[in-house]
Amino acid sequence: MNYEPLFKAVALTAGLVLAGSAWAWNEGGGEQSEALHDVGNPEDGLDVFEVCSACHMPEGWGTEDGTFPQLAGQHAQVLIKQLADIRAKNRDNPTMYPFALPESIGDAQALADVVAYIEKLPMHPENGKGEWKKGTPEFEQGKNLFADNCVKCHGEIGLGMPEKFYPRINGQHYKYMLRQFEWIRDGRRRNANPDMVKQIQGFSDKDMKMVINYVSRIPVPKDNLAPSADWLNPDFD
Repeated sequence: MNYEPLFKAVALTAGLVLAGSAWAWNEGGGEQSEALHDVGNPEDGLDVFEVCSACHMPEGWGTEDGTFPQLAGQHAQVLIKQLADIRAKNRDNPTMYPFALPESIGDAQALADVVAYIEKLPMHPENGKGEWKKGTPEFEQGKNLFADNCVKCHGEIGLGMPEKFYPRINGQHYKYMLRQFEWIRDGRRRNANPDMVKQIQGFSDKDMKMVINYVSRIPVPKDNLAPSADWLNPDFD
């Protein structure tokens, strides 16, 4: 039996799968590229953010229980990519999807405007954290896992790389990060970076909790933080 056609078919299928993964991570073009090119107007972005504030709070701090992430201080490029992916159904988020549609928040220019506003919001000074404090064995193991697996893309203090769409993760709520990490590891987040999927696929559940615990405890630069956990966004007075 001549197996050559079968081998070629398998190779083609594998190539299509890999190509699909690359597409899912960051196809670019279209609305994403348009919004990245547009100059965002934070004043117009405030009007758009009123829709977002219903879940992410007027301060953009999300919720400590991880239901909604903190958006405040996140890179505009990252926010645009995620919004464009949700609108294009390249990232599954049925709760947010109807609120992210053009009829709810506007066109590509509106995306540029709202992220320009969000990026400038001060971050929560008391984000949700994991259970292991500095000095515990689990904290130290998480620190080592972070150094070995995460620093290259997210940086020493979790600031990310906006030009590569790597999100800022310091200051984010522990429970939100834990859920996203698990979904990425287990192949449940379709727009995940395939390099990250490969990097973390060997993490046990305990590894996952330890590294995210460490990330949740990385200090955020003071000039990025609100003056107190009681701060209220004056734009919503």
